[in-house]
Amino acid sequence: MSIDRIAAAALAAVTMGAFAAPASADLLTRKDLSMDTALTIATTAIATCNGQGYRVSATVVGRNGEVLVQLRGDNTGPHTMENSFKKAFTSRTFRIPSGEMEERLKKNPQMGAQYLTGFTTARGALPVQVGEDVIGAVGVSGAPGGEKDEACVKVGIEKVADQLK
Repeated sequence: MSIDRIAAAALAAVTMGAFAAPASADLLTRKDLSMDTALTIATTAIATCNGQGYRVSATVVGRNGEVLVQLRGDNTGPHTMENSFKKAFTSRTFRIPSGEMEERLKKNPQMGAQYLTGFTTARGALPVQVGEDVIGAVGVSGAPGGEKDEACVKVGIEKVADQLK
């Protein structure tokens, strides 16, 4: 057998092996937020803040940081839509409450997260989890202080807690 044929046979074997899936390969099984669940979270969060006298907007993002629901509250400031998204996107990306990013950056300023598009250190978003799996996040903006935004988010997530199992 010539060297060329041996090399071709070896290349074919490696190539075929690289693309062959093991017999025990499984598909991923996961839960994602439905539109109805996301809408319930957002409307509950806004209603909670409205009940406290705060005009807010809310954004719910899915597993991949995509907007599932975004609602602009009545008489809210023009920045609240963008800010609620940034909070939710940050929370989903890093799987933490958005306000924790400030401490992370203080401890590790070289992490570079502050240069990401759509990123913020503002408090007001929480991840949505099923067990340890983060399947989305919710951000609220417009209350006088991120802790108030975050409290409204928490009520929204608690409203659908029975679905997050």
